[in-house]
Amino acid sequence: MQISRREFLKWSVAAAVALGLEVSLGSVSNVLAAETDPPIIWLQGSGCSGCTVSTLNVTNPTTIDNVLLNKISMKYNSTLMTASGDLAMQTLDQSATQYKGQFILVIEGAVPTGANGNYCVIGEVDGTHLTMEQAVLKYGPMAKYVVAAGTCASFGGVSAAGANATGCLTASSILSGRTVNPVVNLPGCPVHPTVLIQTLLDLILIGMPSLDRSNRPSNYFGTKIHSMCPRKGTTVVKQLGQYGCYKNVGCKGPGTQNVCPSMKWNNGQAWCIGVNYPCIGCANPDFPANPLCKV
Repeated sequence: MQISRREFLKWSVAAAVALGLEVSLGSVSNVLAAETDPPIIWLQGSGCSGCTVSTLNVTNPTTIDNVLLNKISMKYNSTLMTASGDLAMQTLDQSATQYKGQFILVIEGAVPTGANGNYCVIGEVDGTHLTMEQAVLKYGPMAKYVVAAGTCASFGGVSAAGANATGCLTASSILSGRTVNPVVNLPGCPVHPTVLIQTLLDLILIGMPSLDRSNRPSNYFGTKIHSMCPRKGTTVVKQLGQYGCYKNVGCKGPGTQNVCPSMKWNNGQAWCIGVNYPCIGCANPDFPANPLCKV
């Protein structure tokens, strides 16, 4: 039997009351309210699922359990959802149809177009394989907003590097001229969890953010890493591992815009330069085409 999250929560509350357990009706109301928010449909293309994993580690503006229970209604993410097979694909298609023009489509990973898109098949609908390319073309125009999570979806990234035999393209190139609003690019390898979650919340509560020329939210990608780096102005070193500025040993901080120095990673504990490694420019359109990246 398939039941909705709302039905499950109502059943759980009824069971708790019957057993005489204390129930926070305020918390229940928040959870039920999330069901009415514009839902999230999250497609995973050619990538490593790193952006999903990064999102699970979010602590600011809140933790992932609070996000999924109280803030957003995640209808489909093949890594996070318990459903699989036909049930998962039915959820995907039915959610997109039910919330057409309202939902937010998150695209993780580049979109393979080689071999008619068959390098990346996400499932089967009505007995026919659904490739990532077909899914993006089908659900992208149905969405109110489209978010490219990570550098692969935004700029091609590792998936489109080198010879690119699978013909990987970006989300925006696949959907060019097909969406109501521009694709919002959130580059990073992986995307910073706070940037992703806060952008989703902003889209739900406020609408489209101000975007730069690369369709990135300017409030997160408006400042170069070098200008915020605590090592700016220190001795320019010639060898990795020494304390100082790494701009002469391949650091991409002077040409990279991201939140790493201010928000850091791992719950605000560290970032690349903070652990004595140069910035590799993973949020740049040309990543990973630089000597520090071995792919």
